[in-house]
Amino acid sequence: MIHRDRHLLEIRPELPNAKLTHNMSPEERFQNETLRPVAMVQNDLMVEMFRNYAQKHKNVFYDLSIEKRLDYIENAIHKDMKFRNSLKGMIIGQFTIVEYEIYIENSSALNKRMMNIVKERIKSNILILEYQYSH
Repeated sequence: MIHRDRHLLEIRPELPNAKLTHNMSPEERFQNETLRPVAMVQNDLMVEMFRNYAQKHKNVFYDLSIEKRLDYIENAIHKDMKFRNSLKGMIIGQFTIVEYEIYIENSSALNKRMMNIVKERIKSNILILEYQYSH
């Protein structure tokens, strides 16, 4: 397990904008130390998962305005529990053992933070989704 954990940590990017301070909550620290870097590593896979989700739902996503697309992403992640759980599993599967132990202590609050990060990652790729769909 030590090798797995070391390899997982090695592939994570350092995010200069994900500040760590002494007075932040444990949830915010976990978000900035673990969730954000893992989401960056998994970004391309999340985009591909969403593209597949849109295709399985008759590609209506691509006929929507930008504002409606953002709502669609929000609703897909919030309301479709199967899709949401797949996304969660993709992130949790990149945790070290210690990170997983921290996660299970407060999974409810950390799941909210995780899904907000995932939504923002997918939303930030909306132009990529459009470009790749149209070609």
